[in-house]
Amino acid sequence: MSFNDPIADMLTRVRNAVRAEHSQVSMPSSKMKVSIAKILTEEGFIGNYEVTENKNSPHKTLTLDLKYVGKRRTKRSVITNLERVSLPGQRIYTGKGEIPFVLSGMGISILTTSKGVMTGREAKKLGVGGELVCKVW
Repeated sequence: MSFNDPIADMLTRVRNAVRAEHSQVSMPSSKMKVSIAKILTEEGFIGNYEVTENKNSPHKTLTLDLKYVGKRRTKRSVITNLERVSLPGQRIYTGKGEIPFVLSGMGISILTTSKGVMTGREAKKLGVGGELVCKVW
């Protein structure tokens, strides 16, 4: 199974799992996906993530524990939406002074910079711009 855009596939899997109120979602792993999962964990959007090796396949699997707030009937996901910004056919780059606020600071933007994958807030602190991968709120 091949994907043209593995990051968009990751975001779609998370979006679908949140709408179906699943507790976990699994997907093929990559360094970029693990970096995004690490940021989502640090920012409190997901509970935890785990990378496991499959016995039948040489590929690793990334499993995310989704986070919910409230009791059974009033349960809501911490993640409201995820949006892919930069696409393989149309890369979107942003300078250090043009990094967007997401929902007036309630959400995060994730960038790939020369110093690694980080949130927009961290990129502003370090004074670097980069490719705007996605927005999460």
